[in-house]
Amino acid sequence: MNIVYANARGEIFDTPQLHALGRTGRSVTELQREEWMPLPHGASLVSLPDTRALGADPVSGALKAMPSEFQAVGALLPQGYTRLFLPAFHKSDGIPPFPLFGYTAVGFSRGAFYVSAVQSDDPQPWNPEQYDGAAVERRVAGLETEHPDNRLYRHLATCALHYECVTSRNTFFGRREGAVPVSATCNAGCIGCISEQPPDSGFPSPQIRMSLHPTVDEMVELMVVHLQNAGPEGIVSFGQGCEGEPATRGRDIAQAIRRTREVVSTGYININTNAGLTTQIKHMADAGLDLMRVSMVSALADHYGAYYQPRGYSLEQVAESAAYAARRGVIVSLNYLVFPGVSDTPEEMAAMIGFIQKTGIRLVQLRNLNIDPDYYLDRVPTRSGEPVGMLGMIETIAGECPSVRIGSYTHPPSWYTAV
Repeated sequence: MNIVYANARGEIFDTPQLHALGRTGRSVTELQREEWMPLPHGASLVSLPDTRALGADPVSGALKAMPSEFQAVGALLPQGYTRLFLPAFHKSDGIPPFPLFGYTAVGFSRGAFYVSAVQSDDPQPWNPEQYDGAAVERRVAGLETEHPDNRLYRHLATCALHYECVTSRNTFFGRREGAVPVSATCNAGCIGCISEQPPDSGFPSPQIRMSLHPTVDEMVELMVVHLQNAGPEGIVSFGQGCEGEPATRGRDIAQAIRRTREVVSTGYININTNAGLTTQIKHMADAGLDLMRVSMVSALADHYGAYYQPRGYSLEQVAESAAYAARRGVIVSLNYLVFPGVSDTPEEMAAMIGFIQKTGIRLVQLRNLNIDPDYYLDRVPTRSGEPVGMLGMIETIAGECPSVRIGSYTHPPSWYTAV
């Protein structure tokens, strides 16, 4: 597998003079054949500024760096694919962090690009190419005209048109999982938050957090419209990338759930949450919440705290929320933010498996943590155990938790019983 690199103009090349490598945590290593797959449709290649690509000499196996005028290259994977290795690169101290993306190792062989990844779910429902820009503009304009007083549609119009968000576009087309963002505030300060970063973080947020405070009437109107249009498998979700923590409005959401169910009984209501506000989670579960996805980067308190920087809650409360919702019949899944060389250490795996088993988790959604690798590793605890590899981690979770499904995004209940 040839190394892939870029010049200062962003032009991408390969050379057989160095073999491609991958990075796990802070270590650089050779990859096995099963750890490479062809570059999937919808993936993109990006150069990593101020880096030097690292490769292996094909004869001696010695680690070597490309000349300083060339940069390392990473792949950004579409939904449904799980990263196994990071790109192998060297970056000098003092270089600003990379933008918040999930950088994946890339190689080139026999005329084709390869990435170090595995398919963990069906990518098609989240393929952005399913939507034509002109058609999106027409549907946005149509729903804004039909619901002129609902500020949620105006907010989601920006998400659909400017950010090309598939969830918001689903809302305007009445398909699959639609969005109902509700909160401008959050009870966590995640170091990888995509909608709010502190000024000293070194990189801007890729999205602007919502500032409006939707009313319950606005929530109900959007929820009813989407669930009626999306059919029996439709989902409407609180907790989007453009908002804070939706459970900060748990009582309002509970009221919206009850009122929506007075009108439409089909489809499913979901919340994407950090689950730290246990009392609010209980209100929503009791009101008829169907699905809940809990954001997790680790089930170890020191790691969890370093990443989420929770304000007024603990990992124990997250576990309590998940367990309560599961007892109330809510299908609970994890939005597991995985990172090679960290998530696959024995300590992390044991803690996560224990969390899954004691809380009634039904689905582990493997999501690539979008963050500069060095920025992340500088801020979370270092584990002593040797990583087993991401494939080993996935196999271990599946083996230790046989009733839990592995995927990449939220599914309707029928998916859990499908063959």
